[in-house]
Amino acid sequence: MARASGCSVATVSRVLAGTRPVGADTARRVRAAAEELGYRPNHAARALRSRATGTVGLVLPQITNPFYPALVRELTHALHAEGRAVLLADCDDDPVAEAGYIDDLLARRVDALLVVPADERRSRDAVAAAAARVPLVLMDRGCGPGVADSVAVDNSAGMALVLDHLAATGRRRVWFVGAEGTASAAAERRAAYAAGAAVLDEGAAGRIALGDFSVAWGRAAVDLVWEARPDALVCANDLIAVGALQRLQQLGADVPGDVAVTGFDDIPMAALAAPGITTVRQPVPELAAEATRLLNQRLAGGEEGPQRAVRLAPELVVRESSGPRPTAAGDERGAEAAPGDRRGPAEAPGRATRVPAPRQVTGPE
Repeated sequence: MARASGCSVATVSRVLAGTRPVGADTARRVRAAAEELGYRPNHAARALRSRATGTVGLVLPQITNPFYPALVRELTHALHAEGRAVLLADCDDDPVAEAGYIDDLLARRVDALLVVPADERRSRDAVAAAAARVPLVLMDRGCGPGVADSVAVDNSAGMALVLDHLAATGRRRVWFVGAEGTASAAAERRAAYAAGAAVLDEGAAGRIALGDFSVAWGRAAVDLVWEARPDALVCANDLIAVGALQRLQQLGADVPGDVAVTGFDDIPMAALAAPGITTVRQPVPELAAEATRLLNQRLAGGEEGPQRAVRLAPELVVRESSGPRPTAAGDERGAEAAPGDRRGPAEAPGRATRVPAPRQVTGPE
């Protein structure tokens, strides 16, 4: 196979075993030669010999959230390109079940773990114990400092994009509809809203309703806040936004004429809703690529020392659910867009606006 691929025996071994990073072109040549020669690795024999199984455990909090299947797809592709297989576990937002799945994956001798923790505090002990045994990368959510490498979107930057957009379109009576608990994404988005809501009015920071990341909660939240006649609902994820939009339409509210709705994540449902939902797009391919890169560095044994925290830039995708607030006669709070053009050029429906910094990294690269 080395002769067929034009690579050394050592390089072929690294590609097929997935033990060390190899250039993409080299890896493709080796795998093409293996396919041509009909080579099929004996994973059981390799595991006995090398004490590596070529598998990575992936633990998710809730596979029914449409954001996570997209992440699984990207991670599976990225890890397969490195010659690794994925074992998936869904803990259904239960930290106790999550700890059990982590133990089970370790018992199956996975080489490493990728974890989206169910709860920042209650998941910490099990995640920290696992990180002491195998390379581990946290994704999308954290477990506090000093536990493991992590990669996530910059939630604060994403919320700032939403608030600036709503302020520019004349919204002032804004409510935040989020999730309670200590999942770090929920807490970060909630805190970012409270910190940045001053761009709207002095009372906006206190207008917060908390439930969970679900369509049902989005519907229920509208019933809780509707008497206050909000002119915008800032939802902590797209599932909440979809539920809020459904209930507003049932109540006969005009979206966006009476009330704007925004989400977070940019799951496919956000674009398919009518009207389409303005949301913060998570860079899922980059999230998977960074998680894979961090994992590979730890597996290669060349990266020791403090954990790294990578924060990726989000994008604001403006759709029809957040047009400018209608301006009454004599109201000086601007109609920023010209008549017949309810958005400026930078905020056309479906247009994405990127946060300036591509990513932020805490700790050594």
